[in-house]
Amino acid sequence: MIRAGVVGASGLAGGELIRLITQHPDLELTFLGGSSHIGRRPAELHPNLRIDHGLTVRPVTEDIAAECDVVFLATPAPVSAELAGLLADRVPAVVDLSGAFRIRTPELHDRWYPKVKRRTDLADRFVYGVPELIGDQLADAALISLPGCYATAITLGLAPLTLGLGLELRTVVVDGKSGSSGGGLQLRTADLHPFRSGAIAPYAPTGHRHAAEVGDFLRRAKPGTLGSLSMSAYGVSHVRGLLTSSYVFTDQSVDQRELQRAYLRFYKGHPFVRVRRHAETMIPVPDPQAVLGSNFCDVTVLLDEDQGAGGRIVVLAALDNLVKGAAGQAVQVVNRRFGLPEETGLTMQPVMPA
Repeated sequence: MIRAGVVGASGLAGGELIRLITQHPDLELTFLGGSSHIGRRPAELHPNLRIDHGLTVRPVTEDIAAECDVVFLATPAPVSAELAGLLADRVPAVVDLSGAFRIRTPELHDRWYPKVKRRTDLADRFVYGVPELIGDQLADAALISLPGCYATAITLGLAPLTLGLGLELRTVVVDGKSGSSGGGLQLRTADLHPFRSGAIAPYAPTGHRHAAEVGDFLRRAKPGTLGSLSMSAYGVSHVRGLLTSSYVFTDQSVDQRELQRAYLRFYKGHPFVRVRRHAETMIPVPDPQAVLGSNFCDVTVLLDEDQGAGGRIVVLAALDNLVKGAAGQAVQVVNRRFGLPEETGLTMQPVMPA
């Protein structure tokens, strides 16, 4: 069994990690860490869980290395930056769910995470954990930085164009819509039910740090090129799930059949990315409600031929921000890291309606 610890056990992502780990045939939950709920059991923190296993939340010290083969950091970015320094080289694998190490370029990191001070040597060692795109690098990775929820959807949506077809993407404009769970449990007036219910709230209309990490990753990954990438983000009244609409402008000629085949070919053998046709079901897809509770990311590519040379490529991607966008993907990279089949413990189908 692979011994797993969860730090940030009282948060939404921490709760999802506990749920998934305790259902996983090859993972054993051996440690719960935190700072504000010391001594409390999982069942006290998460109403959906009646799971104890004799564990309570404890402070995090370097001593947990003796109890864990992998530690998940479901903590705010400044906390993760500190804990990574404590646990690196003591625990075989550390998976960070925060943004502390997602952006490799120091100047870009400082712009989007000015309050997150991290060790440069650690930042260079972290692998950007999109398992479908860097799976081979996970085999012996000691430090893994999980992409943001929006970034996961955007990157999986764009990768077949850049890494697959090698296109030069002149301009990419992303529209992102996410449920309230994407903001965690921090209390903000704008997230109170009287304001959030029924809302489409433009909380980041002129830029989002997840777009910055996508650009940082794709420009380093190659082939293909990425020009400008901008994003507007909106909060909607859903609790879980998100949808990204990426509008891609290129001067290279492509057609709908070529695009569809490229996406199917690129994700062949990757069980958690479902390439879908927009009108293949009773409701248009991708739709976040069709992936809730699962580790799937649904992707659709469409060509708008009325936009000049190359046309406008529209890429839609939907996922559950707490599963494929956080805890589920974290378990997925651990499966790859420890040589398990990628889908182990993650075969649950979406729940609908939700």
